[in-house]
Amino acid sequence: MNKKFFALPVQKQEAILNAGFCVFSQNSYKKSPTSEIADAAGLSKSLLFHYFYNKRELYLFLWEKYAQITMEALEKSGCYEQTDLFDSMNLGLQAKLEIMRRYPHMGTFVMKAYYEKDPDVRPAIQESIAKYADFKTNTVLLNLNPEHFIEGLDLEMMYLDMLWASEGYIWEKLQHDHINVDEIEADFIKLIDFWKSIYLRKER
Repeated sequence: MNKKFFALPVQKQEAILNAGFCVFSQNSYKKSPTSEIADAAGLSKSLLFHYFYNKRELYLFLWEKYAQITMEALEKSGCYEQTDLFDSMNLGLQAKLEIMRRYPHMGTFVMKAYYEKDPDVRPAIQESIAKYADFKTNTVLLNLNPEHFIEGLDLEMMYLDMLWASEGYIWEKLQHDHINVDEIEADFIKLIDFWKSIYLRKER
């Protein structure tokens, strides 16, 4: 990737990111035309490849940018510092909703990339997924106090249950052309309240 990309004004960088997220979210990796990304970003295809060596580099850069943006937003929110799981989830939710407002097509791109089969990009994506998944799970579980939850509860399984349910919900919402962030926020607040009602000790 050409370092000149980072010398661009932030507004232009954002335009390229959103254009990439948008086009790659609509098709598979192989069928996503870089010419459409360039058009959506308001620049020529040759200039796009002045910033990125090829399509693969752009795709993987977008994936790593998603991971970077998400991790930075979550760390800034303070969600990993909480000892109350559901306070942590609420802070993380607000951080992710803000990202969705800033990058409307990022979520769909991420889900497409997660299931992408093309051997040109799949190994790098899967390696990145494993790295960040391990960090996220270990960080959350480290701060949990078993005394806050019903006796004998498998905390790791509880966390995975909520994670998989969340991913399934997001996948369903991303099948629609229009993402209603306010609706997602309201639904997740209900989900969090439901999880609190079944997992927390009743005396709390």
